[in-house]
Amino acid sequence: MSEQTSSNGSHAQTNGQWRLRAIISDIHGNYEALAAVLDDIKKQNVDQIVCLGDVLGYGPDPVLSLKTIRQVCYWCLCGNHDAAAFMSQAVGFNEAAQKAINFHRNLVRPTFFSLPGKVARWRWLENLPAQRIEGRVMYVHASPSDPLMDYVLEEDFQDMGFGPSEKVLDRFDRFEWVCFVGHSHRPGVATHEYKWIKPLALDNMTYELPPDKKTLVNIGAVGQPRDHNPDACYVLFDGKSVRYRRVPYDIASVQAKIRAIPDLEPRLADRLARGA
Repeated sequence: MSEQTSSNGSHAQTNGQWRLRAIISDIHGNYEALAAVLDDIKKQNVDQIVCLGDVLGYGPDPVLSLKTIRQVCYWCLCGNHDAAAFMSQAVGFNEAAQKAINFHRNLVRPTFFSLPGKVARWRWLENLPAQRIEGRVMYVHASPSDPLMDYVLEEDFQDMGFGPSEKVLDRFDRFEWVCFVGHSHRPGVATHEYKWIKPLALDNMTYELPPDKKTLVNIGAVGQPRDHNPDACYVLFDGKSVRYRRVPYDIASVQAKIRAIPDLEPRLADRLARGA
């Protein structure tokens, strides 16, 4: 299947219907993690793969990651690192992240002499939407309150005795039934009772979605998990439940690639093994 053909969603079922959807996010130029996740997805008999953004950032293989996402995903959203590739100066990023963005931009941005495929990838990246709504389900990179930058974290849902915060209430007001997010790299389910449930606390790492209650789902990260579990993370969604999947991959290989690139700081490699 060609990169151009699959990027328009032609591999979806008739009329765009699906029984099981894999939702991935935060690839961050980590092709080894992406390839391992895609191998696991093949075993789950999914109908579609969708991506919540941040194909770029941090990792050693932005071009191969970008090509692959265009090939396999029914659609993809824009993440903050993807958007930063189009900024002359990335705002809101630490030094390591800025250097990685500059490195990625130089690899993926076409010049006057670039081949059409490279130009098409850049234009595709440039036109990615910040959010997508399908019926009662919202998909965003970061948060329903701010699709690009707001972090949905476990600590947001800690009850200090005063009930849910205004921030949490605002997020839940902005979607109808279920909202899927990434960005923080920390997976978890925020229930209609504003309680945070980690994947390992779920039976079979599966959450049954109440049909008449709202749920906010952070799907975690493929390329750079930060919940102290280094395995890549994604979810399966069948319209009724969400199931988390953790997938090991060759971390040492990715670390070696990062350390061999002067434009990428070594700590970006070190953190992969810690899942932090």
